[in-house]
Amino acid sequence: MSSHKKEENPIPRNHPLDVVPPVTTTNATTKDHRFPMLRHRRGTNPLIWLVAIICTVIAIAVIIAGIALFIGYIAIQPKVPFISVTYTHLDVFDYDLSGLLTTQVTIVMKWENDNTRAHASFYDANFILGFHGTQIAKLVAEPFDVRKNSSLELAYTVTSTPIPLTREQMMIADMSLKQDLVMFELRGTARTRWRVGLLGPVKFWLHLDCKLHFIPSSFNSTGLYCSSRSK
Repeated sequence: MSSHKKEENPIPRNHPLDVVPPVTTTNATTKDHRFPMLRHRRGTNPLIWLVAIICTVIAIAVIIAGIALFIGYIAIQPKVPFISVTYTHLDVFDYDLSGLLTTQVTIVMKWENDNTRAHASFYDANFILGFHGTQIAKLVAEPFDVRKNSSLELAYTVTSTPIPLTREQMMIADMSLKQDLVMFELRGTARTRWRVGLLGPVKFWLHLDCKLHFIPSSFNSTGLYCSSRSK
């Protein structure tokens, strides 16, 4: 005969003791996300608005001024005055066996102002006539004006005293006489100033670098073209 011992006070499986209550943690971070702190927002400083408005007005004024200057430039179409050599003549070319050179050259320079609405001034003109590195004479001019859309010619008669030549220059002079072709250099600068509408006075440097070729037998020039204007 079998006997079973009955369990005393058995605990049902679904007894509340088997259920572990969830553990919840609360920290400052969670609270901050759930209940954010209210912050006071300050308005933009009126001084910043004032500076922004002033900068905007200045920018608009610069744009308008740029457009006005561009339109004025197109309407006026300013042109840079320039210098050109229009005539040259070899009057004297005397070279002796002792190496002394005496020469005389006539040079006509034309000062042109092609602007139809503005006079032009020329000043600080200074040019050197040389023979293969040796200075023969200096050509200068006092300041003068040229009316709008006009020109002015200045004639120079350059006479040199007997100039001693180096051995190399003596060889060049001998060769020039044999080939019947003599070359001089004319170099220098001048300044010009004229008014361009709303832009006001404008100044430019003018540069001249010429090779003057002559035929000693006829004293005439050949292949003359020289100007300060950009080619």
